[in-house]
Amino acid sequence: MSELNLFLPESSLLKPRIIVFGVGGAGGNAVNNMITSNLDGIDFVVTNTDAQAIENSMAQNKIQLGPNITKGLGAGSSPEIGRGAAEEVSEEICAYLQECNMVFITAGMGGGTGTGAAPVIARLAREQGALTVAVVTKPFHFEGSHRMKIAELGLEELHKYVDTLIVIPNQNLFRIANEKTTFADAFRMADSVLHSGVRSITDLMLMPGLINLDFADVRAVMGEMGNAMMGTGEAEGENRAIKAAEAAISNPLLDNTSMQGARGVLINITGGGDMTLFEVDEAANRIRQEVDPEANIIFGSAFNEQLDGKIRVSVVATGIDTRVGQPGGLPLHKPSFAKVEHHQTHHQTQPQPAPEKSDQRIDPSVFNAEKAGFTPQKEQQSYIPPRPAEAAPPTATPQIRRPQTNVFNSAIKPEAVDHHETTETDQEDQEDQETPRGLSLFSRSPKHRPEDDKHGQRQLETVGAAPEERKIPDDVFDIPAFLRRNKN
Repeated sequence: MSELNLFLPESSLLKPRIIVFGVGGAGGNAVNNMITSNLDGIDFVVTNTDAQAIENSMAQNKIQLGPNITKGLGAGSSPEIGRGAAEEVSEEICAYLQECNMVFITAGMGGGTGTGAAPVIARLAREQGALTVAVVTKPFHFEGSHRMKIAELGLEELHKYVDTLIVIPNQNLFRIANEKTTFADAFRMADSVLHSGVRSITDLMLMPGLINLDFADVRAVMGEMGNAMMGTGEAEGENRAIKAAEAAISNPLLDNTSMQGARGVLINITGGGDMTLFEVDEAANRIRQEVDPEANIIFGSAFNEQLDGKIRVSVVATGIDTRVGQPGGLPLHKPSFAKVEHHQTHHQTQPQPAPEKSDQRIDPSVFNAEKAGFTPQKEQQSYIPPRPAEAAPPTATPQIRRPQTNVFNSAIKPEAVDHHETTETDQEDQEDQETPRGLSLFSRSPKHRPEDDKHGQRQLETVGAAPEERKIPDDVFDIPAFLRRNKN
């Protein structure tokens, strides 16, 4: 007679296997913080190209990436080296992924190891059939645009292989930090997003409660959903359910995402023995108001004796379109437009003083007008340089300036004097122009030369007269001729 062997499977076979992979320096720090918080039911694996960072990790499972490529010295901020280092130990990574139900990958985008190795680990996890969720960070603004570009390229590559992607910009830490927040405390705040997300899922599947969820429910919400957000809120006192729900759906650390348009929502409400049905209804309805009515909402509730007097609400919203409900999208560009308009106005008013300077160079009367109390703008409007053909007096033509130039040239260079012109005005001066004494005397007093009778400063006395009427006796005004006659 055959015997029936009845046995119960081991408890570990009844629970889903969840692994958290910490990739690179940022991922390793996140794993250390989760281990410190005593999160149960999770296996932790740390991977890095830096051998020293692996030795300092608190995780029991460690993988040295690229021992032959990097020699344990790191990836040097090169994603290509990080990718090759992960490919080198792909078999060792797959050994940890066997019979794994869910994989969380945490890394910092922008470096070499996290940016290059995280997509490789995600691809290997998907090939093993595991539900893959990545929780990664983006660099601070002060780290530069080059590092940010590397991070964006890494996110595009990682998005191809994960079921759900959650992005935490490090710059958002300034929303919750203050002047007394230390640098280490700020990163612990970012790691709390990963910690709360993992804990909310494990609590639903592992902890006892009135409404329990299994791993199939989690896969239905998070499988191949793309961008997602996680949030956890905890409150006590009056209206603690509403306060916890609002804190969960308004996580300031996440990227500019909104629950509007989410295709799947996972809600976990955990409390102590004093949690009432009315409070559970309040928290669930508050979250349901933020999502589409047609979204797949999976609700669960669990008990935790350590939460007496408190209520904890955890939300995982998946299938989010990042273009929907981004706060502050358009207003961020308004100040730049205002600056451009002010800049253009400045350039429109700047060229106005330019004509003033040009007029001052052309006509010296502008300087006299300014001394008289006229503004440059009025002077500019009233002054119009006359054309040579429109000069009112016949003697105000440019011919007045030409003999003056010849006078100064004759004082500097005697050989450049126009003898033909002087012969027509005064024939007696032709002989004395050849003598050095006459030239030196004229150079001292050029205003008394016979040439000046026609085009010099004596023009004021003979203006309007015909050329033949301007001849005046030499003994009246011609001092050089008078001196010459006395000499003879």
